[in-house]
Amino acid sequence: MRKQWFQSLLMRRAVIILILLVEISSFIFLIVAGTTISEVAAIIFRVLSIVVALYVVSKNDKGGYRLIWVFLILMFPIFGGVLYVFINSQMISDRYAKNLDEVIRSTQDQLTIDPALNNELKEKFPVYVKNVEYLENVQKFPVYKNTDTRYLSPGEEFWPVFLEKLKTAEKYIFLEYFTIGEGKFWESVLEILKEKAANGVLVRIMYDDMGCFLTLPSEYPDYLRSLGIECKVFNPFRPFFTTIQNNRDHRKLTSIDGKIAFCGGLNLSDEYVNEKERFGYWKDSAVMLEGEAAWSLTCFFLQIWQINRPQTEDFRQYYPWTDSPCPIKNEGFIQPYNDIPTDHERVSESVYMHMISSAEKYIYISTPYLIIDEDMISALSLAAKSGVDVRIVTPSKYDKWMIHQATRSYYRDLVNAGVHIYEYTPGFMHSKSVVIDDKAAIVGSVNWDYRSLYLHFESAVWMCNTPTVLDVRDDMLKSFEASDEVMKEELNYKRGWSLFRLILRLLAPIL
Repeated sequence: MRKQWFQSLLMRRAVIILILLVEISSFIFLIVAGTTISEVAAIIFRVLSIVVALYVVSKNDKGGYRLIWVFLILMFPIFGGVLYVFINSQMISDRYAKNLDEVIRSTQDQLTIDPALNNELKEKFPVYVKNVEYLENVQKFPVYKNTDTRYLSPGEEFWPVFLEKLKTAEKYIFLEYFTIGEGKFWESVLEILKEKAANGVLVRIMYDDMGCFLTLPSEYPDYLRSLGIECKVFNPFRPFFTTIQNNRDHRKLTSIDGKIAFCGGLNLSDEYVNEKERFGYWKDSAVMLEGEAAWSLTCFFLQIWQINRPQTEDFRQYYPWTDSPCPIKNEGFIQPYNDIPTDHERVSESVYMHMISSAEKYIYISTPYLIIDEDMISALSLAAKSGVDVRIVTPSKYDKWMIHQATRSYYRDLVNAGVHIYEYTPGFMHSKSVVIDDKAAIVGSVNWDYRSLYLHFESAVWMCNTPTVLDVRDDMLKSFEASDEVMKEELNYKRGWSLFRLILRLLAPIL
């Protein structure tokens, strides 16, 4: 079976690579041919490029996106506008956005907001009210209590806990992951899922096609269905240059009976639990919710699962606290949130900006990529200049060389403003966590880069006044100790190197 899957993967890759090469060759041919077309045609194309450039500038996009497209149109004035129209004409994306909006609006009543919790938060932690109310008022994401949280880092700590909780499922298991890869980790999960499905538990798996492009064959959903497991592939990858291919499902979440949920940076593949070495030691994290807040992550999964189905399921059949109230009681505030690119609301960026502005003593950040816009740079710099201890840890050993160099291109501005940048020397820092002032923390799938902040489907959990907040802090401090701090004198690059990184800054939105 594995040999057949491997052959299928090779065949699929070869076909897609061939088609992409044909497209790239066609673009190059058009650019070269542009020097030989008639004067009238050249004028028409230049006028089109001017119109497109004006349209791009007027759009409510981030400055980086507008800048790169205007730059490309100036570089290729004849076919720059045509290229933009070709890549950004996406009827499928518009239809998908409309369907998703309808599903979300029709199911938002399943996420009930409790005004009493807001009042309690205002009394105890007024500095975080704006962030909570933003997520509630704009996106209808409730804040909860009565939820136990457990921070799990690194992946080796996550693995046994994850398996233990999967075994407790009685009604359903929902899994949504960017990457699933064959190996010891996934096989241990799949064995439990097969057993649960055979015993009548509803098991659903959704994975991103791009994330699994190199790890699973195209017929893998059929294999899972043969085991009694429902499966969907998110946004099947097609080898055509269109921006819809940028909208990937980057979320990593699991719901077990709506009572237990996991969210974080860990995918279901061996490198995430250090069963296989890639880029040195892999540092990752996740948070487990047990109690009322797990319901939000359940709804997030169901909303995406519903797309392109003839009827919306009744979410109430999955609600776990209908017959008896949640037995867990505690004082912490938990707010899971979702970020989707089709609604044009920059949820993750807004939450991060709220976190930065609310920090009084410190803000610690871990991220594999640091590719941010001027607003974020200004916010981090202002916090550091105002006396807040701002620390960011990124990987020393990278998975993508160019992305890593783009990340490093932001160091100088931040370090000169007083931000402390660390590179995690044991290996690859894949954890996406934030903690401030021993009071609040975020654990999720959101990187500090353009793709996570503006293009991908993401999820995360905001926590306040829980023991988990201190666990995130302590883990961050250990990561700083295992890292090398980037010093100012290291950032005096040679001219050629500086120019290269400036170019990467310009291209950052499309990397």
